[in-house]
Amino acid sequence: MTHLQDTVTLNNGVKMPQLGLGVWKAKDGEETYAAVKHAIQHGYRAIDTAAAYKNEESVGKAIKDSGVPREELFITTKVWNADHGYDATIRAFETSLEKLGLEYLDLYLIHWPVKDKYKDTWKALEHLYSEGKVRAIGVCNFNIHHLEDLLAEAKTVPAVNQSEFHPYLTQEPLREFCKSKGIHFEGWSPLGNGKLLDNALIQEIAKKYNKTAAQVILRWHLQNDAITIPKSVTPSRIEENVAIFDFELTAEDMNTINSLNKDERTGPDPDNFNF
Repeated sequence: MTHLQDTVTLNNGVKMPQLGLGVWKAKDGEETYAAVKHAIQHGYRAIDTAAAYKNEESVGKAIKDSGVPREELFITTKVWNADHGYDATIRAFETSLEKLGLEYLDLYLIHWPVKDKYKDTWKALEHLYSEGKVRAIGVCNFNIHHLEDLLAEAKTVPAVNQSEFHPYLTQEPLREFCKSKGIHFEGWSPLGNGKLLDNALIQEIAKKYNKTAAQVILRWHLQNDAITIPKSVTPSRIEENVAIFDFELTAEDMNTINSLNKDERTGPDPDNFNF
């Protein structure tokens, strides 16, 4: 990847930017609006939100006011746990679409694998996909056994699985499984909720390239073929996070960062969540 607007090709041929802006925990209103608008003005083309973030309206307003044609943008949102089930998912999708002010979505994801419900929810996503209301469908936080269970009945293979991913949680078995099934892996919390920024090894590598720790970690994501969506509402960091196309980590540096794995999550465990 050599440019912010470079894409990966999903399993249905749709092209998705490999690097985008996440807006988890961004406050609805001016904070989200300003962050999304600034990101688009500085070359971002992928925006990742969710019904649960409660900021879809602000994302939509920023998209509308950005001046960038809709077809150049790639917008993702997600169905929340309380809206699982076929009919409820269809309604939730229409609500998200209305809040975003869009006629279609680029990617719609199941946010969490709610037990005994996600298969019906997936059928609703398949229906929306067949109707052309969304260009690609996928899941979030699905472990291997969730994916195996879903794939046993799914008519459409998920295009994306978005899961927590950073040097303390490298998810190698899950990434390999996704690759074997043609599911593109996307990482959330790429900086480990900020915990990785003080890591001495990463800081040492960053000095070598005259980059920040965050830039090195995000470059590591790209070189691992993962889609990544760092969240920031700070203009300077929104710009910093994409100034990562003028250097490349060596195989040795990649291995050093890979070795930091401790299977440590900063977010909930997909096998044990209660929301």
